Amino acid sequence: MGNKYLFLDFDGVLHSTQDDSDFLEKLALLIPLINKYSFNIVISSSWRFQFNLNDIKNFFPLIFHDKIIGVTGDPYVGQFARYNEIKNYLFDHDKSLADWRALDDTSFEFPDNCENLILCSPNHGLQAKQIKQLEQWLEN
Repeated sequence: MGNKYLFLDFDGVLHSTQDDSDFLEKLALLIPLINKYSFNIVISSSWRFQFNLNDIKNFFPLIFHDKIIGVTGDPYVGQFARYNEIKNYLFDHDKSLADWRALDDTSFEFPDNCENLILCSPNHGLQAKQIKQLEQWLEN
């Protein structure tokens, strides 16, 4: 499946946190990337605490199911929580040197100027700018 890992948040990424937008309304933007590139998806969203991996996969169209390989683990208590949860996932799966990106809307969960973060606006979620950043990463 390739050595690239996309850590995916839901709230503020796959749908806006500001209005009554449809749950995961931005998924369609990822489908062209899923069809074109080889990469793994790991769910980093806090939704992982309410739902198991199979339930989470069922939120997605079937085209996503083989790409979604896991969820990050236990919550990290401390500074840069999401970043550390991702690093712990990679370490625990012998992928410490893997090429990864995180689609997330919370910059404070990551170190300043984290090159692995593709930041979304929580008011808008995933947009063309972030898709372009993802594509540039996936092409290399």
